[in-house]
Amino acid sequence: MLVELAHQVGDYLHDVFVAQLDGWVILGFVAQFMFTMRFVVQWIASEKAQRSVIPFAFWTFSLGGGTLLLIYALYRRDPVFIAGQALSTFIYIRNLQFALRERRAARAVT
Repeated sequence: MLVELAHQVGDYLHDVFVAQLDGWVILGFVAQFMFTMRFVVQWIASEKAQRSVIPFAFWTFSLGGGTLLLIYALYRRDPVFIAGQALSTFIYIRNLQFALRERRAARAVT
């Protein structure tokens, strides 16, 4: 029974991670990596400041990863994923606008 279960799990993992591997899956992994990096840069910035900080790179990775994930979701025709990433992409763009405006204002003061 355990051997059969191990074979079924192995077959499943092979199907998911090897048999389906194509350019779109690679794009999905790149997108997910970029999306994950936003949390890494936010964590590092917060650790350095010893307070919660959201750096510009957080929004850059959010927009890059979110846009690539939206493209991937559109290709996969996943309505839940499409709806979530489409809305999020607009939020990332707006937050980047705020961050850019703040950077320009800070440069004008100095």
